[in-house]
Amino acid sequence: MWLVCRIVSSFHSTKENVGLPLGNLTSQLFVNIYMNEFDQFMKHKLKAKWYIRYSDDFVILDQDREWLELVLVNIQTFLKEKLHLTLHPDKVSIKTFATGVDFLGWVHFPDYRVLRTTTKKRMLRNLEYKKENTDPEKMISTVRSYLGMLSHGNAYKLSSLVKSRYTDHD
Repeated sequence: MWLVCRIVSSFHSTKENVGLPLGNLTSQLFVNIYMNEFDQFMKHKLKAKWYIRYSDDFVILDQDREWLELVLVNIQTFLKEKLHLTLHPDKVSIKTFATGVDFLGWVHFPDYRVLRTTTKKRMLRNLEYKKENTDPEKMISTVRSYLGMLSHGNAYKLSSLVKSRYTDHD
């Protein structure tokens, strides 16, 4: 318990007693433990057939819009009453596959995925900052990390841009 308290107290948020240190690997473990009750609720109570969660981000897929609207109300109630959490009002939406499903920095379509515009801008801003303010070894690691991420989607042009602008073409 001493170690857990020390890890959690190492993080300082704008709100008292809210949040976890995201860079700390224990945060991934803590969120999975905390959200397990929500996972059980989604699968066993709501019978969500296509439910995906990573950390505190989740997606529910279904063809029935009315069911999704009803489920949303149940989710809000459960999270508030059982876990003392709320959904971010700007991050809740019901969309069709044709418009894409925004999840974990990507917009997913039935046959492909593209990087979310804000994720792309953040990545390029970070690369520019690192290019000016870090040593070449760290820059290489950062570029390789981003190229690895980009390899999971339809990002050939963006990968080419990153390679040409931020590497010595290794």
